[in-house]
Amino acid sequence: MKIAIHHSKGGFSSSWISYCQKQGIDYKVINCYESDIVTRLSDCDALMWHFHHANCRDVLFAKQLIYSLESAGMVVFPDFHTCWHFDDKVGQMYLLKSVGAPVVPTYIFYEKGKAYEWAENAVFPKVFKLRTGSGSSHVRLVSGRKEARKFINKAFGKGFKQYEPRSNLKERWRKYRAGKSSLLNILKGMVRFGYTTDFDRIVGNEKGYVYFQDFIPDNEFDIRVIVIDNKAFAIKRLVRENDFRASGSGFIEYGKENFDNEIVQRSFELTDKLKSSSLVLDYIFDGKQPLISEISYGFTKEGYEQCEGYWNKDLTWHEGLFNPQGWMVESVIQQIREKNRRADIVEPS
Repeated sequence: MKIAIHHSKGGFSSSWISYCQKQGIDYKVINCYESDIVTRLSDCDALMWHFHHANCRDVLFAKQLIYSLESAGMVVFPDFHTCWHFDDKVGQMYLLKSVGAPVVPTYIFYEKGKAYEWAENAVFPKVFKLRTGSGSSHVRLVSGRKEARKFINKAFGKGFKQYEPRSNLKERWRKYRAGKSSLLNILKGMVRFGYTTDFDRIVGNEKGYVYFQDFIPDNEFDIRVIVIDNKAFAIKRLVRENDFRASGSGFIEYGKENFDNEIVQRSFELTDKLKSSSLVLDYIFDGKQPLISEISYGFTKEGYEQCEGYWNKDLTWHEGLFNPQGWMVESVIQQIREKNRRADIVEPS
């Protein structure tokens, strides 16, 4: 049994490799960008690749490669059910609504006229989002019809840049003032006014649709629950000062008292419905009713190292440190074993 791991800076791959080394698991570091990658994987039983939504090369072909290998019978992480909706808020909303999940009311339009008609009768404020992006990038509060029409015109005109240097610099400055970033990071943001990112240049503007959600007031935080291999952990993310956005704020609480069993149980149930091997769920609250705003499969691992423990699927709490990337490796190993067991049953003696 051998696991292929695409190693890249950041992400999960370093943790996967370290876990395999400590557990004596046979692995092979590969480069998925090689043109003969399928041949290079011929001696492996699985591929693990934490591809990134802001890497232009990953966006071009990561899902296509992973789905192709999965279709051919190879165990992959993340698999189709886990990642097809990654960094696609539009796809996420269709998926969540199709399984009856409690979601923030969402309005998506592909025709300018229809969007105008909706804006004339909508109750504001609303939240504008792009299909792509994380950390609250491209998330704006729309105060009224006039502002909504501006977003609609831009969405069906020149579109929205993937990287906005002004808002990005503003966010860097906020984090610097909060003691969560360095002066060097500010300088990097200033340099970005002179040239854009490779991702923005290659992927191009987002346009041809417009996406709004209801603004749910009085949310001073959101709750993020992550479910992997029948285990769950969670964080509480506080909103920015004088803002409504929690994602990417950097202000996190980890105490178990911040999370009730009901929201953890809901997360386990939805993970089963979506057949996901790694599901990240972001909840905000309409009164006491939790509503899902977005989902994902990946997360920045450093933000969860202070979690106080995790829940099993029966909601048993386990205090102490844990290794969610190790859970991913173990899940892949279990899938390989199950695949081999089925093959032994089918193969005649």
